[in-house]
Amino acid sequence: MKRGKRYKEAAKLVDSQKTYEPDEALDLVIKTATAKFDETVEIHLRMGVDSRRADQQIRGTVILPHGTGKDMRVLVFAKGPAADQAKEAGADYVGAEDLAEKIQKEGWLEFDVAIATPDMMGIVGRLGRILGPRGLMPNPKSGTVTPDVAQAVSEAKAGRIEYRLERQNIIHCPIGKVSFGTEKLLDNFDALLDAVIRAKPAAAKGQYIRRCTLASTMGPGVRTNPKLSK
Repeated sequence: MKRGKRYKEAAKLVDSQKTYEPDEALDLVIKTATAKFDETVEIHLRMGVDSRRADQQIRGTVILPHGTGKDMRVLVFAKGPAADQAKEAGADYVGAEDLAEKIQKEGWLEFDVAIATPDMMGIVGRLGRILGPRGLMPNPKSGTVTPDVAQAVSEAKAGRIEYRLERQNIIHCPIGKVSFGTEKLLDNFDALLDAVIRAKPAAAKGQYIRRCTLASTMGPGVRTNPKLSK
C-alpha cells in the first residue's frame, strides 16, 4: 500500500520492533495523528482462538467510560408502549414495517445502532442480508434485542460498543477520539480489554490475546502490551 509523506513521517516516531505500555502507546497514537480532523483511536486484537469453532466465539458489549466521541444514531424497531419508551429515551428513529421497507427498498442505512423488541424479530429477520454484513443486525447477545428498549437506547447513546471476533481471529473496536487525550483513552482501553478478557471462552487454550495494536484513523499502528493499565 502506498503511503503519503505525512504517514511516513509519523511512522518514523514508532519503533515497530518494540511493544509499548498502554499509556506510552496512546501518547504515540496521539502524537502521530496528524490529519486535519479529530481521528478515531482504534484497538486491534489478534486473538488466540479459532473463529471457525462455535465454542471459541468472542462477542459482547461494553460501555466505554468516556464514550466513543461519536453521536450515535439509534434506530428502534418497536410498536405501542415500547415505541413510546424508545422515543422518550432519545432514539433517533422508531418504527416497524415502515422502517424495514425503507431499508429494503431504498437501501437506507443512516443509523449506527439498531435495536428491536423480541416481537419485532419476524420483521427484522428479513433484513439479515442487509444489516448483518454491516454489523447492524439486532442480536440478543449484544443486548440489542430486548423488551427494555429504553435502557438499550440510553446505553447506546452513552457509548456502549459491541466487540466481536471476526473470521481472521481479530477484534477491531473504536475506543474514542484523539482529542480525548491519553487519560480518557486509557480508561476506555482498560474497559474494553477487561470485557474481552472476561469473555474468554472456556475452550480457548494457550495465549488468549496474541497481539494488541493501537492506531488512529490515518496514523501508524503502535504495538501495545495487552494488559490493563491499572
